[in-house]
Amino acid sequence: MKKPLFPALLLIFLLAGSLSSAQQKTASPTSAGREPMLVTVDWLADHLNDASLVLLQIGDKKDYDKGHIAGAQFLEYESISTPHNHGVTLMLELPPVEQLVSVFERLGVSNRSHIILYFGTNSVSPTTRVYWTLDYLGIGDRTSILNGGLVAWEATHHAVSTEIKQPAKGSITPAPRKEIVADAEWVSHHLNQPAVTIIDARNHEFYNGSQSDGNPRSGHIPGATNLVYLDVVDQDNNKFKSPDALKELFRAAGVKQGNTMVSYCHIGQRATVIYFTAKMLGYDAKMYDGSWEDWSHRKDLPIVTGESPTKQ
Repeated sequence: MKKPLFPALLLIFLLAGSLSSAQQKTASPTSAGREPMLVTVDWLADHLNDASLVLLQIGDKKDYDKGHIAGAQFLEYESISTPHNHGVTLMLELPPVEQLVSVFERLGVSNRSHIILYFGTNSVSPTTRVYWTLDYLGIGDRTSILNGGLVAWEATHHAVSTEIKQPAKGSITPAPRKEIVADAEWVSHHLNQPAVTIIDARNHEFYNGSQSDGNPRSGHIPGATNLVYLDVVDQDNNKFKSPDALKELFRAAGVKQGNTMVSYCHIGQRATVIYFTAKMLGYDAKMYDGSWEDWSHRKDLPIVTGESPTKQ
């Protein structure tokens, strides 16, 4: 007597379904629809010839001229900021969108590019400021940072080049994300709100007001906690710390899932390290572009000194 085929067919169907599901899970990115925020030197070596790849080096031009990752373009940091004019503009401020588009298009960036940012020598915070700028333009989900920068690349015996090639002009359709930019009005209207966590990324002596950074007033924004930007990076190799270590730092600083985190520093550069890390951990993040330079000049805005977030 022949055994019925149905149970065998059912088993084959279930196994096929399970295999298909497993393959889909393996192929799915961690965050659907975006490139990884951090890439390793090994990842970059494997993808160096990808047609969509645009490499940008940030830091000192002399470092770039001495030797850069093959195909990389040098980004003039000043070209993505409003020129500083004492008493009129801040030290570091977003310029018009048209200027940003022009700068990045000249470097070969397009809507479909996968942009890799890396620092020449220990310039983590300018690199995250460039990331934040691209995120503002609407292409942050196409942008990654090389963990450890050029130092990590050379430490693993990957070659560098002195050849400079002019890239084909890119084409960007900007979609400015104004929601990631906080100003003094936004911050002042969200002081001491449970759903908003303000992070001061400066060194502790500036946070508590025991040392002046040259601005009119010293101290910190009321309610702000202190998470020094250097604490999220391993100082031995300039690589970001492990996700577990980073989560603990943010937890200790009072950041909770579901909260909006807004970071600030002296001029809006170092705070982008905290912004980048917060976003990497899945938090809703903003950055106060004017930062302490702006806040301290506004005599109508309150400040706090000492160790406590809210008390003198």
